[in-house]
Amino acid sequence: MPEGPDPTAECTGRPGEDGPNQEGTVTSAAPVQHALVLAGGGSRRFGGGDKTTLRVGGATLLDRVLGAVPTGTDTVVVGPERPTGAVVRWTRERPPGGGPVAGIAAGLHLLPPADSRPGIPLVALLAADHPFLTPGTLHRLAVALVGTTGSGAVLVDDAGRRQWLVSLWRLDALRSAVPEDPAHAALRSTLGALPAVDVPSVGAEAFDVDDREAAARADELA
Repeated sequence: MPEGPDPTAECTGRPGEDGPNQEGTVTSAAPVQHALVLAGGGSRRFGGGDKTTLRVGGATLLDRVLGAVPTGTDTVVVGPERPTGAVVRWTRERPPGGGPVAGIAAGLHLLPPADSRPGIPLVALLAADHPFLTPGTLHRLAVALVGTTGSGAVLVDDAGRRQWLVSLWRLDALRSAVPEDPAHAALRSTLGALPAVDVPSVGAEAFDVDDREAAARADELA
């Protein structure tokens, strides 16, 4: 994986000691407590098959994304169970192929209530096809929330497009945005209803592998 800043020393605070306070303002960069990684897409633009098992720079797409999640984070992967070197929990969206909002709903079902831990828990929301994310990516998203009462922070690519599946959210806010029937709901309208901070991408962070051409390009960049 590409070299990136190591924010580990800046992300080791215990929940309740720093980060979001009980009044809802983020007072310092909080550790990411949970991560949802969506890996259940049909890979139609990829021409079929499971693109998350594609190797980029010697590691699968899924493992590269999981490598961006800080050690010790409660991580749920939504999709068919696959081999991985990371410690994760697995679940499936309902129905299978029901879209990213259905995947978010399935992942949230495994997470504890937001009021079960001190402070305001933060959850990273990631797609399994972004091979150039690093722990520094998530740290910058957390830093962007400092001093705000926003619901989340979203990575923005060089063209100004929000990458909804490279984002960080307050757990209670993310839960509130998911509709009662999440199957095939539009991701942009679901998350776009929440106030969020835009965070410019650095390097190839926003690069995603949508098709075979992008896969070949990712391998060149790795």
